[in-house]
Amino acid sequence: MSATLVFKALSDPTRRSIIELLKKQDMTAGDIAEHFQMTKPSISHHLHTLQNAGLVLSERKGQHIIYSLNTTVFQDIVAWMLTVSGKEKEK
Repeated sequence: MSATLVFKALSDPTRRSIIELLKKQDMTAGDIAEHFQMTKPSISHHLHTLQNAGLVLSERKGQHIIYSLNTTVFQDIVAWMLTVSGKEKEK
């Protein structure tokens, strides 16, 4: 997990909205795109950024690619933040 990639991915409001959608259910890129007024290639770019950060997983099912949240990375980030926070309190 690269914290830099995770925080960069989370810095964009569109990507945070995609995460909110995927929190409710796994979706295809087309399903996700229906919630935004932008091109499908733009949505694909956002999904690619989220995948590079490890926040989103993809699985091919037939002709479709299903996207889902990778909750393990979120747990790792929270644990890392708690560690950093604890070190600050020790000073």
